[in-house]
Amino acid sequence: MVTTEQNTEKAPVAPIVRVPIPNSQGILILGIFSLVTTFCCGGIGFVGLALGIIAVVMSPKALDMYEQNPRAYTEGSFKNVNAGRICGIIGIVVNGVLIIAGIIYLILFGAGLTAFFSSFPWEDYI
Repeated sequence: MVTTEQNTEKAPVAPIVRVPIPNSQGILILGIFSLVTTFCCGGIGFVGLALGIIAVVMSPKALDMYEQNPRAYTEGSFKNVNAGRICGIIGIVVNGVLIIAGIIYLILFGAGLTAFFSSFPWEDYI
């Protein structure tokens, strides 16, 4: 009778190396700069609007990558993508409100100047 021994030891398992989601830091930086330029520049240069749009457009691809394989990516990079997307959305909304308020201001200011100069007695001074 031949006895065979079975190997009951488990093979060593390599630790799972998690990497950050590509562009997660870039999305966060763009979202934060969207807010900073919106509040510092007052929405004049449309820079905050552009940065917010770029951050929001880049975020769905990164979120899809994380949802397909969450064990491959770090949780911190997932939080960076979410925070950058939220900051970008806030930057877009605030900058849009500032742009609309600026347009309304220019329309009202122009109407006021038009009303003032149309009632001015130009015949006396020309």
